[in-house]
Amino acid sequence: MEHAYLIAVLNAAVEEGADPLAELKELLATAGAEYAGEMLQRRERPAAPTYFGKGKLADLKQEVSRLKPDLVVVEDELTPTQQRNLEDKLGVRVIDRAALILDIFAQHAHTAEGKLQVELAQLEFNFTRMRGKGIELSRLGGGIGTRGPGETKLEVDQRVARKRISNLKRRLKDVSSSREVMRRSRLASRLPLIALAGYTNTGKSTLLNTLTRGGVSVNDRLFETLDPTTRAYEFEGQTFLLTDTVGFIRKLPHQLVEAFHSTLEETLIAHLILHVADAAEPEEELDGMIRAVDTVLEEIQAGSIPYLLVMNKIDRLDEVQQDFLRRTYPQAVFISALDGTGIDQLKRRIKDFFDARMINVELFFPYGDGRVIGEIYKVGADVEMENTAEGVIIRARLPREDAARFERFKR
Repeated sequence: MEHAYLIAVLNAAVEEGADPLAELKELLATAGAEYAGEMLQRRERPAAPTYFGKGKLADLKQEVSRLKPDLVVVEDELTPTQQRNLEDKLGVRVIDRAALILDIFAQHAHTAEGKLQVELAQLEFNFTRMRGKGIELSRLGGGIGTRGPGETKLEVDQRVARKRISNLKRRLKDVSSSREVMRRSRLASRLPLIALAGYTNTGKSTLLNTLTRGGVSVNDRLFETLDPTTRAYEFEGQTFLLTDTVGFIRKLPHQLVEAFHSTLEETLIAHLILHVADAAEPEEELDGMIRAVDTVLEEIQAGSIPYLLVMNKIDRLDEVQQDFLRRTYPQAVFISALDGTGIDQLKRRIKDFFDARMINVELFFPYGDGRVIGEIYKVGADVEMENTAEGVIIRARLPREDAARFERFKR
């Protein structure tokens, strides 16, 4: 197991007390490394050439020499120059937060699409670093921050890398086309579509399993689920489709947002987003996580989709803590996906949302329009049918957009 030393530059806006590297430590553990120590420097912004200032860099060099970690992990995203200079000064491998997240994605990608997405993100991330180091990718060869496209070929020049990136984008476009077919199929079903969104490791997959008996992996690790999973569940005679997608995180590398765009697009077709948050997180952390998810939803143009805040893991809170959160987030639903607390209330809130989109209609269909009547049963609720001498009268509750489709049949 590799040992990693963590460093970060904190500006004046970072409050005292909270552990500023808590998330980076969790990412490190998920990547399979051990924490070897840390060093922080307070300054307005990182030093352009070496991230740390001259004096602090000398202190860091002494600590690295004393502890002999396998690598140094930086909280922020480094420029190629900063990374190269730090490695030259410290004599040890240096990676940044983005490379660490990419490494975790490389470990957790299991489907063909997921592996393509990770490889594309890693190649694009390392492309500028190739320019800085010459024509090699020999740093991609084993250990945290190095897993991925370079494992079977250590030296790849820019021309070959550019060709590989182009090829990956083309293959992902083909995969996206297949996903688009499935997406259109779900839309054509006219069923209520719900997307799970939230910070990584907040229990989205557990909630999917609880609602749908979906059988999705629920290990307690960041980014456990990369590939979208769609399952159906029924409540009071109505079927709902629920999709779980990749979790979000603060400072999510833009390469990942771009590479996983087709995956994240699953959120865009939803009628409702369930924003799942970890109620057991400290107040400031919880607020930051919620804002981080909102930011990513805006980035992928999903910010305008209605969403319901779901506070998960309340089984870890006492009554006083629960009361505080209920006052702080009065519109949220409070559940435990693990023990089932609040699940019926969540189902009711979801159904109420979709019911509010429904309107009462009375339609008349001449005999021979059986196919159209079948569509009413697919998308409607409380459907009643009355046979008359001239045709069939249908009374039902339909989503507003579907009611408009049947305007010509109104009595």
